[in-house]
Amino acid sequence: MILLQFAIYGVLGLTYLGLALGYIPGLRMNRATIALVGSAFLIALGVLNLQEAWQAIDANTIVFLLSMMVVNANLSYAGFFRRSLSVILSITSSPLGLLIALTFGSGILSAFFLNDTLALIFTPLTLSLTQALGLNPIPYLLAIAGATNIGSVATLSGNPQNILIGSFSAISYLDFLRVLAPVALIGLVIQVILLWLLYPDVRSVKPCQSLPTSNQRIFKPLFNKTLVITIGLLIAFTIGLPLGESALVAASLLLITRRIKPQRILQKVDWNLLVMFSGLFILTRVTQKLNLLQPFTHAINSAASFLGVTVVLSNLISNVPAVLLLHPLVPLGDTKYWLLLAAGSTLAGNLTLFGSVANLIVVEAAADLGYKLTFWEHLRFGAPLTVCTLILVYLWVH
Repeated sequence: MILLQFAIYGVLGLTYLGLALGYIPGLRMNRATIALVGSAFLIALGVLNLQEAWQAIDANTIVFLLSMMVVNANLSYAGFFRRSLSVILSITSSPLGLLIALTFGSGILSAFFLNDTLALIFTPLTLSLTQALGLNPIPYLLAIAGATNIGSVATLSGNPQNILIGSFSAISYLDFLRVLAPVALIGLVIQVILLWLLYPDVRSVKPCQSLPTSNQRIFKPLFNKTLVITIGLLIAFTIGLPLGESALVAASLLLITRRIKPQRILQKVDWNLLVMFSGLFILTRVTQKLNLLQPFTHAINSAASFLGVTVVLSNLISNVPAVLLLHPLVPLGDTKYWLLLAAGSTLAGNLTLFGSVANLIVVEAAADLGYKLTFWEHLRFGAPLTVCTLILVYLWVH
């Protein structure tokens, strides 16, 4: 019996350690496979049976996330994101103007579409732009990483952890937007000020000599269809229709097409993320069954301590696992705690380079093109940004 308990706690601890690191030393495993393998071993050890594990997976969250990925894939193939960036950059051509345009453009788009998608698409485009203009790419890369995190705070569809909270809580899309959109906008302003202070090169308001023009092809029928359906989806969110069902209908309408092969859309779906979510739901149920949340219950006796635990846990094991672990501790019907959980877990992602998937996407995409964004370079920007935005959200929500 003692040996069995030792095995259970050992597997659970190793799994969360792997989730925190993003890998298991000496093995080729990512967070998705770590969560899945850890869940399988815990089922094999008898903590849950297969039926209980299946019931632990929140179908609404998985469907919502999958559907939003399909919507984003269609927008990407239609050229929406590239066209959006071209429009943003047509407004200004100075280094400071470009910084502001990229910050607010990527931040606002991240509020309505998954922030990881924006980071993935905007990073190579931003690198190409700064290279053509002879600008230092680092502050602009930091702007993309920070803004996609901050902007996604504003809505329930902005990032995976908000999608989780949308499934668990009774907060409407509009109520969530009304409270946290000002936090996101002020946070973007704080980001611009920090980058202005840290990087003197971006302070220039002198227009660049040769702003490149985009020849990005737009597939008009696909573009128009996708845009109409996406606008309809956002309207459904704002009038209070169920998030999961609305997103599923929109994705299904987009999959009815003669213009693009279905495998191209499905290749854009982040199956790793869906597998990781499923495994995390099972791990969370195991954690609850073993009553391992008791220490957090004693530690969380105020809004400030709840926000603090959220931030620490988000940086230790990443924001999505943190939300899954902490959501059972949210007082029943307490909207303030749900908002603090959403904002705290998201804004904590800016603290370090490894704090969010969006950060890692920016770093990896930049590295593939020969640019290195170091841990310390990010930390001197991310630490003050995180502190300022967390103080802001506490004062605003509390």
